[in-house]
Amino acid sequence: MIAFLRGIVAVKDARGACLDVGGVGYALALSHDALAALPPLGEEAVVLCRMIVSDSGIALYGFSNEQERSLFDALITVSGVGPKTALAALSVFSASQLASAITAQDIQALSKIPGVGKKSASRIALELKDAFPDEGPLFSDERSLTGSSAAFAGIIEALGQMGFTPDEIAHGLEGASEADPESVVLQGALKRLSR
Repeated sequence: MIAFLRGIVAVKDARGACLDVGGVGYALALSHDALAALPPLGEEAVVLCRMIVSDSGIALYGFSNEQERSLFDALITVSGVGPKTALAALSVFSASQLASAITAQDIQALSKIPGVGKKSASRIALELKDAFPDEGPLFSDERSLTGSSAAFAGIIEALGQMGFTPDEIAHGLEGASEADPESVVLQGALKRLSR
């Protein structure tokens, strides 16, 4: 499973981007926000990923923050919603807007997603209605993996797999130094989160 990629932006177009990671080009399908968040060609970027294996092959989907990826993961659990539709949803709405529409059972708003009619919008709202709390990481300011947090992408992923929310992870990484080894930063974050 590829959790994130750190590499040089080699290609950017309307469909996504290609990152050069150690001489290997990884093609990524991205939401509009994730594509807009990428630096210019030739600069380094960190992109959170979800690898989807299907009959038609292996595809990588990229996200600018954990909220987008979590919502993508939730959407593809809905019957009839595939990765392309989930990515289209994240191109029409920000993660917090989409989570709000689902929580509010706003079928009209969800029907604006390309390829989603009223019936599919109702299914998304019904199947995910209890997936998001009234307050929480999807409703807070979305933290993008840029700046100092980009240096901690591996730690962010590890803490996420341990069950910590993005807000808890942000708290755990407060005051962490990019100069420290990842193991030291992770130990410090776990200590802070256990208090």
